[in-house]
Amino acid sequence: MAVDNCIFCQISNGQDPKSVLVVETNEFVIFQDIKPASQHHYLAVTKNHYDSLKDLNKTHDSLVQRMESALKEFLVGKGVSVDDALFGFHLPPFITVKHLHMHAIAPRTQMSFLSKLIFRPSFFFKTTDEARSYLSQKE
Repeated sequence: MAVDNCIFCQISNGQDPKSVLVVETNEFVIFQDIKPASQHHYLAVTKNHYDSLKDLNKTHDSLVQRMESALKEFLVGKGVSVDDALFGFHLPPFITVKHLHMHAIAPRTQMSFLSKLIFRPSFFFKTTDEARSYLSQKE
């Protein structure tokens, strides 16, 4: 279900002509972040609207796995090492768009000081492994 005023709903449904979808599946799309934290910064955005990771539960683990796998496959296809990449989600209130999206940022070692703070694994930014562990505890 799309939310009318949600930019990520519009992008994931192909309604934003400025956004180039580099990958599209029946569950999510991948496109470049407009404020990149490193040379390669992409978002996997679900087609179904979820406000954040907090709206998911353990049944969504495979969705998170597929999003991460698709981002990794895309980066590898561009010749980018995933060994120096960061994959994860912000949690409210530290999300700029209230629609579930996974970040893929590479190379991680070339992120600015500020980006390293914003995307530092913490209470408000969960790596995909941390996100999956979080989801495994939710009914």
